[in-house]
Amino acid sequence: MRVEVVAVGTELLLGQIPDTNSQWLGERLAAHGIASHFHQHVGDNHERIVAAFRVALSRSDAVIVCGGLGPTQDDITRAALAEVMGVELVRHEEIVERIRGFFVARGRTMSDNNLLQADVPVGARVIEQVRGTAPGLICPVGDQVMYAVPGVPYEMSDMFERAILPDLLERQRRRGQTSVIVSRVIRTWGASESGLAEAVAERFDALIDSDRVTIAFLASGIEGIKVRITARGNDREHALALLDEEEQLVRALIASAFGDIIFGVDDETMEFAVASRLLARGLSLGLAESLTGGLIASRLVNVVGASTWFRGGLVSYASEVKFDLLGVTPGPVVSAGAAEEMARGARKLLACDVALSVTGVAGPDQQDGQAPGTVFVGLALGDEVSHVALRVPGDRDRVRAFSAIGSLDALRRALDHLP
Repeated sequence: MRVEVVAVGTELLLGQIPDTNSQWLGERLAAHGIASHFHQHVGDNHERIVAAFRVALSRSDAVIVCGGLGPTQDDITRAALAEVMGVELVRHEEIVERIRGFFVARGRTMSDNNLLQADVPVGARVIEQVRGTAPGLICPVGDQVMYAVPGVPYEMSDMFERAILPDLLERQRRRGQTSVIVSRVIRTWGASESGLAEAVAERFDALIDSDRVTIAFLASGIEGIKVRITARGNDREHALALLDEEEQLVRALIASAFGDIIFGVDDETMEFAVASRLLARGLSLGLAESLTGGLIASRLVNVVGASTWFRGGLVSYASEVKFDLLGVTPGPVVSAGAAEEMARGARKLLACDVALSVTGVAGPDQQDGQAPGTVFVGLALGDEVSHVALRVPGDRDRVRAFSAIGSLDALRRALDHLP
């Protein structure tokens, strides 16, 4: 069963609003073993909408159309659907009364343009609207089907769960095409997308013609590179078994090429990775941030239950704060030695088991003879103090953001090497 999503609205093409509907629908379809090979965006133009619908029908079994069902002049999805079906639009008086009741209940008068929302292509079934005024549509086109839902996300999702998904699953069942699709995302930090692709090339090539397992690479900016593995099975147990097997193969290839760059799966962030290691060892953490100005602390407190292991942090931006509060030796503050002294001072000041510090140059100018993007991370684990030097690319904001996650990654690796 192949389903295509067509999002209607010139505002999508202009980038004025993000298309979260197509993303949400893709995730929900995949979760139920329904393939979605294509997504389209099309503006508010009748001829182009009709063309988009016909292209979708030429390569898919079903089409979900989002948007263009409202009461204004640019809401022309109904007319386009009727043309593709080869039928007329007919006004349903029961829909008119339902819309009028919606306005009366709110003490408002319905304008005549809302009557457009009661026009239905002949032969189509109506998906009753319970969260707004525009009903959805289920439109047969020969052996295929087109579904139309409003573009408002909470209205769209309600109609999908209540009417479209059950209809799709029943169509799939009649075809004898039941399957389950599951995905897992391996999260990495410290390798390029091209480097990861080269590392897992043998598995990627082996799966090119597979209809069971696929691999994809997702660049996520400062959050690193993600490797998504997707498996299709006859049932959930079968799909998960395929996924587990492929994950182990991919992990081994990545580890062989880059070492320990995998820090989590799915929604596990770098701060979650650090938190889980601290909790497992019963350790508390304190921070001394200069370059990052509190960004690391802000990330850490996003983890639920952070108060059980995070003691707090000191933003020691001025050199005098480093000298007076953290006991850093007066002199250049962008250095490995300063980073180590900051970590040692934070551990003492905050009475924590582990301390992390960061100092560096955000730019655009040099500092202490160091170029922008030069970063030193201090680590105090018990009485052992060390540092990690980083070279971070980008402008001032990117240097600070990369330094925050890079510092947490350095801490993650250090915690992994504790006895």
